Amino acid sequence: MEHNTDKHTYFMRQAIIEAKKAMEKDEVPVGAVIVYNNRIIARAHNQREMLNDPTAHAEMITITQAAAYLQNWRLTGTTLYVTLEPCAMCAGALVQSRIDTLVYGTVDKKAGACTSVMNLVQEPRFNHRVNVVSDILADECKYILQKFFLENCRTR
Repeated sequence: MEHNTDKHTYFMRQAIIEAKKAMEKDEVPVGAVIVYNNRIIARAHNQREMLNDPTAHAEMITITQAAAYLQNWRLTGTTLYVTLEPCAMCAGALVQSRIDTLVYGTVDKKAGACTSVMNLVQEPRFNHRVNVVSDILADECKYILQKFFLENCRTR
C-alpha cells in the first residue's frame, strides 16, 4: 500500500476545497476527488439538499463522474480522497466500483463504514477489498464539519 504523505496531503486539500463549496451551499461539508494516474478525474461535494437526493453524497457523485471519464464502471487504478470516512452506502459503492484505495480525513464515529463503526470496504467475504489510508489532514477535515454543525445549531 502506498503511503506518500505529500501526495495524499495535496489531494486531500483538493477534497477540502470541495467540502468548503458544500458549506457555502448549506450542505454538510464533505468533499471528494478521485485520482487516476496522478490526475484528478472527478471532484464533488455533498449535494443532498440541492438535489433533494439522499444518495447525493460527494463520494457517489465522484464515482459517477469517474466512471463516465474512464468509460468503465470498474474504477481499478483509482484512489478516492474524501474528507469524512464514508458511510455504508458509499462504502458499498467503493467496493462495487472496484476503487483501489480510499484516503479519508476524519473518522465518522456515528456512521463510518470503513474503519470506525464497521468495515465494509475490507470485508473478506466480498470479491473486492479497498486499501484504506486514514487521518490525512484529519484535524482540518474535522474542524470544517464541527464549524458547520455549530453554526447550524445556532441558526435553526
